[in-house]
Amino acid sequence: MPKCKATFGIIRDVWLNILDEVKSMNFLKKYRGLLVFGLSITIWLLMTNLATASSLNQGGMDKFIISGYLLDPQGQPIAVAVVEGFEIGGETPLGEAESHEDGSYLLELNTIPASGLEVHITRAHYQSQTITLDSDTLNDLETSRVLNLGELTLERRVTPGFWAAAVIFVAVLALIAFELVASTTAALFGFSMVMVMSHVVNIFAPSWYIVDFEHALEFINWEVIFLVMAMMIIVAIIERTGIFQWTAFQAYRLSRGRTWLLVLILMAVTVVASALLDNFTTMLLMTPISIQIGLALGINPLALIIPEVLASNVGGITTLIGTPTNILIGAYADIGFTDFLINQTVGVTVALILMAAYVLWHYRAEWRKHAGGISETLYATLEKNAELKDPGALWKAGIVFVGVLIGFVLGENFHIVPAVPALIGATVLLIWLRPDIHSTIQAVDWTTLVFFMALFIVVGAVQEVGLIGFAAAWMADVIGDSLPLGIFVIVFGTGTLSILIANIPLAASMLPIVEFLSGSIPGANSKVLYYALSMGAAMGGNGTLIGAEANLVTAGITNQADTPISFLEFLKVGLPVTFLTLLAGFVWLLIRF
Repeated sequence: MPKCKATFGIIRDVWLNILDEVKSMNFLKKYRGLLVFGLSITIWLLMTNLATASSLNQGGMDKFIISGYLLDPQGQPIAVAVVEGFEIGGETPLGEAESHEDGSYLLELNTIPASGLEVHITRAHYQSQTITLDSDTLNDLETSRVLNLGELTLERRVTPGFWAAAVIFVAVLALIAFELVASTTAALFGFSMVMVMSHVVNIFAPSWYIVDFEHALEFINWEVIFLVMAMMIIVAIIERTGIFQWTAFQAYRLSRGRTWLLVLILMAVTVVASALLDNFTTMLLMTPISIQIGLALGINPLALIIPEVLASNVGGITTLIGTPTNILIGAYADIGFTDFLINQTVGVTVALILMAAYVLWHYRAEWRKHAGGISETLYATLEKNAELKDPGALWKAGIVFVGVLIGFVLGENFHIVPAVPALIGATVLLIWLRPDIHSTIQAVDWTTLVFFMALFIVVGAVQEVGLIGFAAAWMADVIGDSLPLGIFVIVFGTGTLSILIANIPLAASMLPIVEFLSGSIPGANSKVLYYALSMGAAMGGNGTLIGAEANLVTAGITNQADTPISFLEFLKVGLPVTFLTLLAGFVWLLIRF
């Protein structure tokens, strides 16, 4: 302590002496040489920077700048188009530029040829254009050194590559719809064929070109990939705590063995779980439990399982993370967690009420098979399985999960994509709970992630060649300026197509179309058509067994348990439910927007 005081005293004395010398001007006398040197260095640096800036500005003024925007026939920006400046009749470009994501380009030229100037614009799958600058325009360019050509629309060009991409896309949808191969295999087949056309066939027949590998990777929405991966890790950790088995036991206990009430409770649990997790993960957990309950009660387990999967597809619409289609739509259209919750919950609730009423009526004969009352054997089995395996881990996982949901909501205000809080939450759980990292990572459904990546590229390929644009233009002609008609076409059109086409690839292919319609129909800039797509794709997925990922997951589990779901049996329940819920969703969107 005395040493500290002594040191402080010395510092204080030195500082006071400096102040005294400054006041008496002794400081300036003693150190004027150093001050002059420092001032000289400062002036020299300033002069050097000014000279450099002047040189750069002078160099920039030596350039002639031609700018503008490139758009497709639907008014969407065109990227990676090559813009070149040529002397009239010349073969060597005087300058070259490439258009950006917003369609803008900036062509720099060192000189303007006396014989005249042409601007050539080329892009795969578009008709090339040549702009010849007249003498008045060249004079203006020479005077101002800057010329803005404004917006320029490039017309589409139908090539053999267009038809190749269309056939590949239809083939992928057919492979998925008829279950000839696994969905991921079908998507990888499509991706591979696109690459064969673009990198192999293109060598011998350039007109078959679709898109190169580097550009194809840009079609992958990595935000979706990382969001799904992070949520899978979080769900895998939560599932190991036994919370779902505990929930099933509580549902049976509350129903007191009344099967009609039990199915309503199980549907409600499924809806909540699907909104907070995702629908196919929820069905992975709920299906085995429901099979056990149904067999013990002496009723057809499918009378519990089919209503659950229907509720799962519809209930997941209320949040960003509830369905894979919502994740796709949210990332594409910048629709956040709160937006889905506010704009879709009421419509989804009405749809669920209509669904529950129809399910109770359809399976009325099954409810009569069980007289009611608690089955002691089943009660004991469920109670034994309902014991929480690690309450401490459940509390920690619950805290992190709530934090992730808060991150979804707050992140919208700070332009933070949902993948960020999801990844942070998954990492925190891995550090805090220290689960076996190998088994946890293995719990991630990499098959689904690969499916998404390959599908993004296949859909991007048909968008690249212009197929999506032609479809968007056709729908715009049908809809015209009517927003109610636009909502109807998207809800019922997408919903009807989802009956036969898996809703994930369908939703992915519809996104560019909805984007165009949102910009061309008056009043559609509220993103109402994206909500219509969300409802149509998810609710339409209930139409058939192949309509949604959750349906296929559930069918796989029931097949392994010797209680298979037949295509016709699912259709009898799912088809009426589909159009009842689509109607509810359509009416709600009309009221809301």
